[in-house]
Amino acid sequence: MAGGGGESTITLEYTPTWIVTVVCTIIVFISLLFERVLHWLGKTLKRRNQKPLFDALQKIKEELMLLGFISLLLVVFQGTIQRICVRESLMHHLRPCKKDDTATAAAHFSVGFSGGARRLLAGGGADSTHCQREGKVPLLSLEAIHELHIFIFVLAVTHVVLSLITVVLGIVQMRNWRVWEDSVQEENANAPPKITHVQKLEFVKKRYKGFGKFSFILSWMHSFFKQFYGSVTETDYTTMRRGFIMTHCKGNKKFNFYQYMIRVLEADFKKVVGISWQLWIFVMIFLLLNVEGWHAYFWISFIPLVLLLAIGTKLEHIITQLAQEVAEKHSAIEGDLVVTPSDHLFWFHRPQIVIFLIHFILFQNAFEIAYFFWILTTYSFNSCIMGQVGFIVPRLVISVLSQLLCSYSTLPLYAIVTQMGSFFNKAIFDANVQAGILDWARGAKKNKKTRIVTGENASRNESAEGILLHNIVVEDEPAVGGRKAEITRA
Repeated sequence: MAGGGGESTITLEYTPTWIVTVVCTIIVFISLLFERVLHWLGKTLKRRNQKPLFDALQKIKEELMLLGFISLLLVVFQGTIQRICVRESLMHHLRPCKKDDTATAAAHFSVGFSGGARRLLAGGGADSTHCQREGKVPLLSLEAIHELHIFIFVLAVTHVVLSLITVVLGIVQMRNWRVWEDSVQEENANAPPKITHVQKLEFVKKRYKGFGKFSFILSWMHSFFKQFYGSVTETDYTTMRRGFIMTHCKGNKKFNFYQYMIRVLEADFKKVVGISWQLWIFVMIFLLLNVEGWHAYFWISFIPLVLLLAIGTKLEHIITQLAQEVAEKHSAIEGDLVVTPSDHLFWFHRPQIVIFLIHFILFQNAFEIAYFFWILTTYSFNSCIMGQVGFIVPRLVISVLSQLLCSYSTLPLYAIVTQMGSFFNKAIFDANVQAGILDWARGAKKNKKTRIVTGENASRNESAEGILLHNIVVEDEPAVGGRKAEITRA
C-alpha cells in the first residue's frame, strides 16, 4: 500500500479478488460484445455485396488497432517518461495556461499523490519523486499522460463518427438524383435527333450565357454563390451524365450513372475514415501551437471553411467551363448536348486532390469538435485551457457550418464533378467484375514475368552462341571445312 498527503492508494496485491474479477469481467464482456457487433456488421456487408463499405469497416478496425497500440505504449512507457527529468525553467514556456511559476515545482511533485484515482498503473508515486530528489521536474506527469491518452482516443472516434455522418448526409442529399436517373432511363432513346441552337439550351443559358459569357469575374462570383443553393440541377446532372457515358461507355446508353457515383462515394469513404501519417503530423503541429495568448485554434478553425468554399467554387466553375467549351465550339448541335470530360479542368490536372482536401477538412473539423468536448469533460467550460468565450463560440459555429456545407453541398458536388476527369473509377464495374479483372491482371502479369525470364534465358543462350561463333570464325578463318565442323560440334 502506498500513499502520500493523507491519501492511501490500494495496489492490486491488497485488492479483494472478487472486485478484480467483477471489473475484468465487465471490461472483457464489453470488448467481446463490440467485437461481435463489428464481426456481424462485416458479414452483413459481405452478404449484401457491399465491398466498399466492408473495406471501410476493415479500415476502421485498423484504426482501432492503432489506437490500442498507442494506448499500450502510453501505459508501458509512462514510468519511463516520468523518470525523464528536466529543469523547471523549461516548463515556463509555451504553455496553454498561465501559471504561478513558484508553484510549478510543487504541482509536479504532488501529482504522483493527488492523481492516484486516475492512474493507469501502480507505482507512479515512486517515479514522480525520482525527479524531486534531483531538484527537477518530470517531462510529463502521470495525470498529463492519462489526459493525452483520452484525447487521442476521443479524436479518432470523433473523426470516424463525423466522417460517417458526412457521407450519409451527402448520399441523402443526392437522393433526388435517383429520380433524375430513372427519368433519363425511361426516355425514348429511339426518338429522332433534332437540331438545336446551343444558346437556347437550358444548360448553356444557366451556366454560361448569363455570366461567363460577359465577365470572367462574374463567372467565378456566380460559381461561388451557386454552391449555396441548387448546387447541381437536373440539367447539370443529365448533361454531365451524358458526357461521361459518351466518353467512357458509349455502347451502354442505359448505364446507371447514379449507382456508379454511390459506389465511388462508398469506396472513397474508406480513404476519408482513416487517419494517415500526414494527419498525425498535423495533430502534433496543432498541439504545439496551443499556447496561451496566441488563440491559434481560433485562426486554424477558419482553414476548413475557407478550403470548403474554395473547393465548392472550383467544382461549380468546372461545370461552367463545360458549358463554355460547348458554346464556343458549336452554334448548333444535332441531338443531345454532349460535354467533354478532361483532367485539365481540375487543379494541377488531378481530380484526386479534391478528396485529399476533403479528408483534411473533415479531420480538422473533427479535431476542433473533439478538442472542445475533451476540454469540457476533462476540465470545465470555465478552465483557462478552454479559452475565452468570444473565441470558443465562433469556433463551434464555424465547425458546424463546415460540417453542414461539406455534407449538403461540397460532397455531392465532388461526387459528380470529379467524374468529369479523363479517366473513370474502377467502381464502374461491380464487385464480381472487378474481382475477375484483377485475377486476369494478376495472371497476365505472372505470364509476362515468365515470358521475360524465358526471353532473357534465350537471349543469354543466343549471346553465348554468337560469341562462340565469333571466336570460331576469328580463330579458324582459313579452314572453311574445319569451321563447319567446329560449328556442328558446338
